[in-house]
Amino acid sequence: MSYALEAKNIHKAYSGHKALNDVSIAVKSGSVFGLLGPNGAGKTSLIRIINQITGPDSGEVLFHGEKLRAEHVEQIGYLPEERGLYKKMKVGEQCMYLAQLKGLSSNEAKTRLMDWFKRFEIHTWWDKKVEDLSKGMAQKVQFITTVLHEPKLLILDEPFSGFDPINAELIRNEMLRLKSEGSTIILSTHDMGSVEELCDQIALINRSQVILDGTVKEVKNRFRSYTYELIYKGYAMDLGIGLWASFELINNTQHEDYSVAVIRIPDGRKLNDLLSSLLKDLEIISAREMIPDMNDIFIEAVNKFNASQS
Repeated sequence: MSYALEAKNIHKAYSGHKALNDVSIAVKSGSVFGLLGPNGAGKTSLIRIINQITGPDSGEVLFHGEKLRAEHVEQIGYLPEERGLYKKMKVGEQCMYLAQLKGLSSNEAKTRLMDWFKRFEIHTWWDKKVEDLSKGMAQKVQFITTVLHEPKLLILDEPFSGFDPINAELIRNEMLRLKSEGSTIILSTHDMGSVEELCDQIALINRSQVILDGTVKEVKNRFRSYTYELIYKGYAMDLGIGLWASFELINNTQHEDYSVAVIRIPDGRKLNDLLSSLLKDLEIISAREMIPDMNDIFIEAVNKFNASQS
């Protein structure tokens, strides 16, 4: 298996504060990797180490199998949460300057920028000053400057912050396109909907440690409670006859034309067992497993870990 980035047993402390405690992640090439965690968990410290802004106290980082070196920074694109454009410069001038810092020639930079500006429908912004742009407009410009040199690894820290839904969707689509063309993306975000939509793998950092990792599918399966929502027609009292020795009724709500029951199936039983127990008395309209979403998993995992540390 090919990894774009591996961080192995990373430790980092600042003035006695342990920012990272034996943190390890492995980011598969060509994937979107979700780097998750509460504020202050250690995500930014890890990102700074990957970008070689700081170094680890111990542990190592591998970039495509090689020990991370200074020259690898040219193959990394980093969009920080705190944006950093020069407000007095014109947009085109700013983009050309940053592109050439990334090693592009003037002609190549201009050609690529024109393509991106047309794709984002911002070609009329070239001579605008950055200070005249809205926050969302400025973020579009900075996203372009982050990906323009076609880095092997993209690190995007809260890339959707401040965007309206249409422009957030534009950025999501560009991320998926870049992934399809071979880019590897580390996405640091609190938007769990985007994590479910975009990420192949995740690592959840809390209190300087990785407390949960794996593919999104694996993580969601780990948190399954085998709870189902049943919508049915029939006499609600029939739902309980001879059933609850085998299944756990969590909630049962009656409506005018139907009822909704939430039922947990214990280990060793299956949905078919539940349905066969009910079909003789009730008309089952639908049965849906209530799989926890990433937002619920984030909260549960962090709360459990915090409780174990107190």
